[in-house]
Amino acid sequence: MANAITVFRIAASIVLFFCPAFSPVFYLFYIAAGLSDMLDGFVARKTDTVSLLRARLDTIADFVFVVVCLIKLLPVLRIPAWLYAWIGIIAFIKAVNIVSGFAIQKKLVAVHSVMNKATGVLLFLLPLTLPAVPLKYSAIVVCAAATFAAIQEGRNTEKALT
Repeated sequence: MANAITVFRIAASIVLFFCPAFSPVFYLFYIAAGLSDMLDGFVARKTDTVSLLRARLDTIADFVFVVVCLIKLLPVLRIPAWLYAWIGIIAFIKAVNIVSGFAIQKKLVAVHSVMNKATGVLLFLLPLTLPAVPLKYSAIVVCAAATFAAIQEGRNTEKALT
């Protein structure tokens, strides 16, 4: 059942690619794909169907959804330079965390902290808020949460060293 939900997310993401950005049908498939992302992990844990194959399928589905969203949204959003800089700083912190985690554990480690999950929810909600809240304001909330989550990841990696 969880894999079927994940495959639905891939299909919804592909349909999303062909929808005009910010149209009602875009929002319908965007929300459906996002909710399926939240639901499939829950179902996998409840039905005890968590597996390496399922995790890889989930990663593929996440990748397809994110890439489609970037392709659809980046051309129509007016992103200020300071926001690109802030996103770059967050990406740099996360990259340092990934390298540090690999150096410590000799494998790639993904941190599923509460703050990372909260950042994911805020990032998912961001396109839904754009008709009412300008990007320059809503992005501050998302980037602040992402910065905190990235720093928290680094602190957890640092603790693993000691």
